[in-house]
Amino acid sequence: VRLVESGGGLVQAGGSLSLSCAASGIRISANTMGWYRQAPGKQRELVASIRIGGSTNYADSVKGRFTISRDNAKNTMYLQMSSLKPEDTAVYYCSTPGPPPYWGQGTQVTVSS
Repeated sequence: VRLVESGGGLVQAGGSLSLSCAASGIRISANTMGWYRQAPGKQRELVASIRIGGSTNYADSVKGRFTISRDNAKNTMYLQMSSLKPEDTAVYYCSTPGPPPYWGQGTQVTVSS
């Protein structure tokens, strides 16, 4: 199983970024998938998740600003982020709880004020 994130970068506050998570070895349509983030000195936290049936869940801090989605044909999950804030700065990881759980290597998102 391999999860590969891409799309991170540096953006000004108020800007937008779109992250992708390309999966191989698993079908994302058959698994709950999630985006997590970890800021320096903080615990990793769940940002958004999408279940097999397509229902989604968001952390309160990103509701209304982030959108999780997936393209089953491409076996890829996305996180569209808008109205970014400096506190969104973190390494973003895609993951599936499995079992067993799988994690990508992460992609850095930096939001400047």
